[in-house]
Amino acid sequence: MRLDRAVDAYLRHISVERGLSAHTVSAYRRDLDGYVQWLRAQGIQDTTEITVELVTGFAAERASAEPPPAASSLARLQSSVRGLHRFLTREGIETEDPSGRLRPPKAPQRLPKALTITQVEQLLDSSGPPPGTDAPTELIGLRDRALLELLYATGARVSEVVQLDVDDLAHGDVVRVRGKGSKERIIPVGSFARIALEAYLTRARPQLSRRGRATPRLFLGARGAPLSRQSAWLIIQQAAERAQLSAHVSPHTLRHSFATHLLQGGADVRVVQELLGHASVATTQIYTHVSVDALRDVYATSHPRAR
Repeated sequence: MRLDRAVDAYLRHISVERGLSAHTVSAYRRDLDGYVQWLRAQGIQDTTEITVELVTGFAAERASAEPPPAASSLARLQSSVRGLHRFLTREGIETEDPSGRLRPPKAPQRLPKALTITQVEQLLDSSGPPPGTDAPTELIGLRDRALLELLYATGARVSEVVQLDVDDLAHGDVVRVRGKGSKERIIPVGSFARIALEAYLTRARPQLSRRGRATPRLFLGARGAPLSRQSAWLIIQQAAERAQLSAHVSPHTLRHSFATHLLQGGADVRVVQELLGHASVATTQIYTHVSVDALRDVYATSHPRAR
């Protein structure tokens, strides 16, 4: 079958029989028009002349184009080509599917977003009680500062921190965290977090606890109940707004920043793995790719031909 007739037949099929939208069909046509144009440049006029090597060659050429196409665009292009050849094979127009060896492109790994140390300091400073605030506001401010300081000091997940009991801080300079699969890990707590926690435990938590039923939970809400994960997320977002940070701050931002700053400071990746509670070091190693600016700085100052 001639190439243009094959494409028209396939597009009618996905439009009428599969009911795909006009927008999707139009996108498939653009992809397949490019495919047909490329095949004709190779001297191919009929679908029976298309080989596995031609299909994979087309995909490879498109993947190496400049500027590099987005992974989503490549995936759709390959889907269009595979769909065409599967249709032609089902209809008996092609005896074998030459697109069978195509593999979808790997989606780019999204690197976790980390704040700079200055941005973390701005976030933490914005979470405490402003000078001269009334007593109820001061209680909440002391709690919020302790919460954010502990999140950054330990790299723990928000869900892990809101599940902490007061007794988990029994030794003062470490905290016992229960992670995924109920696995426990011990994490050191830095001096800034210890000071914030001490202020919260002595000046705020006793008063908050009187407002609700007795609970061993470390962090309490305004009515004395255990602080929920959603409330903790809101506290982080409100602190980010007050700090006027340009970077997007998510519930995991302080965890990402904790790991990134440790590695920038020279910490071993396996130590960071243990602190984060990752089962595999491969999960932690994603943070080793985050500090591109730090790598550039080291290269620029260390390599004899970099200056």
